[in-house]
Amino acid sequence: MTRIAVVSGDGIGREVIPVAWDIIRSLHPEFDSFEVEVGYGRWQKSGVACTDDDITALKTADAILFGAITTPPDPCYQSVILGIRKALDLYANLRPVKGELFDIMIVRENSEGLYSGIEWREKDRACTVRVVSVEGSRRIARAAITLTEERGCLLTIGNKANVIKSDVLFRDICCHEASKSGISFEACYIDSLALDVLLHPARYGVIVTTNIFGDILSDVAGYLVGGLGMLPSANIGDRYALFEPVHGSAPDIAGQGIANPVAAIRSGAMLLEYLGYRDDALHIETALQDVIRCGIRTPDLGGTATTVSFGEAVKAELGI
Repeated sequence: MTRIAVVSGDGIGREVIPVAWDIIRSLHPEFDSFEVEVGYGRWQKSGVACTDDDITALKTADAILFGAITTPPDPCYQSVILGIRKALDLYANLRPVKGELFDIMIVRENSEGLYSGIEWREKDRACTVRVVSVEGSRRIARAAITLTEERGCLLTIGNKANVIKSDVLFRDICCHEASKSGISFEACYIDSLALDVLLHPARYGVIVTTNIFGDILSDVAGYLVGGLGMLPSANIGDRYALFEPVHGSAPDIAGQGIANPVAAIRSGAMLLEYLGYRDDALHIETALQDVIRCGIRTPDLGGTATTVSFGEAVKAELGI
């Protein structure tokens, strides 16, 4: 039996993840699910944001649907989601940005770089170590190459090798792996790439880059599709997979029932595709487009729909 871990998280995660899960559950009532609570809300109640037992539970799932969480304001805490990604070795972060005339997949190295977690504070400075390893670069390059081959498109290697020596290593390994595979590829400096993606999105297919650059680039690209409320993501490793909206917990609008659930629903669609239900994922995307086209939109998209009513409209469009 397929087991899904559902982590609602904090803030608007508690509003959008139930909507996404309701759609998945309606399509697949045979799925078994269990909830895992991690994040700020858990920390407020117990003093602990995420335990080893929580990680063990997440590892029993075939896939994880994950809501945005807030890391506790405690200097002893590293980002909770970074800790989970590291514990499950979710090294490939896939962030699709798809519009009418473009279909971009940003492949972000998800386990090292500036998010390696090697940090310390000194009297007059704070230090963060940027780690770029041969193996980390090679395996994210191969993941991006596989996607490029499937899509039959150009691979773009985003880097800052003209300034940062660790990016020279990343760029060279990616170029070497791409050259071995025989695909078409190019290496671009990340700053000019960010601008060109906005100006000419149809030019790009798969973009692979390091951790923080991938984080920033995908957020910037959200401009093309209506904002972060529209962007899903997948965190993939060799054994585990976690699916989450790109947006954060947005405490400023939490509890008002106006959060946009599109990113969460699309993350659920990516989860279904990962499990082999590609047709369901396609049907969800079609339903989303039809609902938005009909004018049913949350306030961030210029409409008046609530989080729940938008989800119900998607379900109605799916006939479930």
